[in-house]
Amino acid sequence: MIKRQKVESLCHKHTNLTKEDIEKLYEVIKNLQIIADLSKANIFVDCPTIEGRHAIVVAEASPSTAKSVYKEPVVGKMAYEAFEPAVFFTLRTGKHMFLNRAITQEGKAVEQSVVPIKGLNDKVIGALIMEKDISEKLQYQNELKAFSKTTETLSEILIGLTENRPIIPEVMDEALFFVEPHNGNLLYYNPAAMNLVSEVCNLECKVDTLIKDYFHCVEDIIFAPEEVLMKEVIISKKVFEVKKLNLKKDGELNGILLIFRDLTELREKERELIVKSVAIREIHHRVKNNLQTVASLLRLQMKSVPVESKSYFLESLNRILSISSVYEIILSSSNVDEVDIYSLIKKIGDMLVYSEVNEDKSIGITYKGTKLLIHSQAAVTVALVINELIQNCIKHAFKGLQGGEIEVIFEHRNNIVQFQVNDNGIGYLPSSEPSIGLNIVKMLIEHDLSGQFEIERTDKGTSVHVKFLLDKED
Repeated sequence: MIKRQKVESLCHKHTNLTKEDIEKLYEVIKNLQIIADLSKANIFVDCPTIEGRHAIVVAEASPSTAKSVYKEPVVGKMAYEAFEPAVFFTLRTGKHMFLNRAITQEGKAVEQSVVPIKGLNDKVIGALIMEKDISEKLQYQNELKAFSKTTETLSEILIGLTENRPIIPEVMDEALFFVEPHNGNLLYYNPAAMNLVSEVCNLECKVDTLIKDYFHCVEDIIFAPEEVLMKEVIISKKVFEVKKLNLKKDGELNGILLIFRDLTELREKERELIVKSVAIREIHHRVKNNLQTVASLLRLQMKSVPVESKSYFLESLNRILSISSVYEIILSSSNVDEVDIYSLIKKIGDMLVYSEVNEDKSIGITYKGTKLLIHSQAAVTVALVINELIQNCIKHAFKGLQGGEIEVIFEHRNNIVQFQVNDNGIGYLPSSEPSIGLNIVKMLIEHDLSGQFEIERTDKGTSVHVKFLLDKED
């Protein structure tokens, strides 16, 4: 039985998962052993780490009905995108991946299938992974022989056993070192590696020199027990991603391949993006606070104005609160530029319908739609449009009635956003002078969203149709 305490400890230490996410995760983990026995495969649950670049194995189950792919437990070990691309594709997109090639933490090639584990709001909180040893499948034997031959040939090329000059390593941008497995003695290096040693160490790179004489930090990587390992190191104030791959011949370890990739510029850009993201989030926070302040001032002013004027103040107040809702949703998510339009519509609708002002009528509201992210600038316009349409229903649709129902339907197809606001009230009656609210809606949709707006009377009441093209770049 997989211990819950172990899962919780790994999640708290390495991930951003909430208590609810971990609870959902464990509901899946409880069944891992049954899945492993039924599928005759090793089953794992990986979760994205805090920084998002790697994944951590939080649970595993080996089949009792077949031979395990692994010799040692891998819970608590890191999974890297370079060796398990299908896992990271699923974690990022929430899509399934079946029968993909991957390399295990022990350096064995496996057939890997991955499905997402989702928590609240359809958020991907982990990946359920099934791994089978592809060597056991007859149809893959030729591929395995080719893979083995390629590895063997690579080893021979790197240690200079072939007559031809090693073309591929020579043209690689990454620095490549081939060292002896037991002492780290340098057997081969490509031009990029020679330039790296010269630039960072101010030394000449030479064969039969210990790699640790150039880079002390790689000694732990070389002698680590993992067959495959990827780690970031800092050398002379530069950030490098170091990949280690043990190369075998006839089942025996005959060399270690080290690949250095300079990530300094990439990490610097990431740092700049984080700084900008923090600055943008702070701006959003201040805008939201300022809107709340204006709303508070309007509420105070409403107390001292005549009764007949309060409705105008209330309309303005709701418009301000609808815009504020955009920034509240932004601040509650990890995305500083985009807003989930479905969450926005629901937040505004609930605020308007369930307000104390409408307690004299029994008005209900329902929502139908899917999650869709739109740019925050367009979201402000959508917030104002939804506010005016729902407010218009509350104000005019149910005159003389005890209440009614409002329905908001949202769709997104082929980059076109459509939504309807329907009510079962007394029905729309066109007038010679359209209301201020409808004029605002028409102007916002046609000018800000370059969309279309229609309102019609139906057998059940009134239906408003809005359609616009989604252009994320704008």
